[in-house]
Amino acid sequence: MAKDIKFDIESRDGLKRGVDALANAVKVTLGPKGRNVIISKSFGGPTVTKDGVSVAKEVELVDPLENMGAQMVKEVASKTNDLAGDGTTTATVLAQAIVKEGLKNVAAGANPMDLKRGIDKAVECIVAELGKQSVAVGDSSEKIKQVASISANNDETIGDLIAKAFSKVGKEGVITVEEAKGMDTYVDVVEGMQFDRGYLSPYFVTDADKMVAELSNPYVLLYDKKISNLQE
Repeated sequence: MAKDIKFDIESRDGLKRGVDALANAVKVTLGPKGRNVIISKSFGGPTVTKDGVSVAKEVELVDPLENMGAQMVKEVASKTNDLAGDGTTTATVLAQAIVKEGLKNVAAGANPMDLKRGIDKAVECIVAELGKQSVAVGDSSEKIKQVASISANNDETIGDLIAKAFSKVGKEGVITVEEAKGMDTYVDVVEGMQFDRGYLSPYFVTDADKMVAELSNPYVLLYDKKISNLQE
């Protein structure tokens, strides 16, 4: 299969167009005054969202070179979401700015590796300074509410519910978010641990009418390998 090979300004410009296309679609959602984005789906109705990473994941460009640039920024948003759970739009805007200024300096004759080392040093300084300015949330319900509200696009109702959930389960607890069947948003506290798995065999059923297996004070075996037969 023939390959389309591009070098220098031609390749860099194509990548930058892809970066700009994705970043411009995402950055309109930035901040408390950010706007919503409507995403058309191949099936079902359109999706309305203000979440940067959700917008980024839907961007696919026709031009292969431009799409490569878009995919690089998409990776930035995805990794930020995996590590921090928020800040994807900010990360996308920063990535676009770094690409823009970096390519400008490369075109002016700067060494790309020197630029990379300079960016790394700047990141270290900025992270250290942000660490000095940061405030630990600790056990403060009010601070947890503030952080949660910001992550929920300044929805104080959601922030209040998340703060209440944290106060109930503590630091060692696990909080999951699921789509409700109705219109109400609520907190459901489950004591102990819950595993979303059913019984392997209907012979475990203790209530034939309800087809459920209810055991009182059972022995629980925790095993880190797969059990494939009864003898094991």
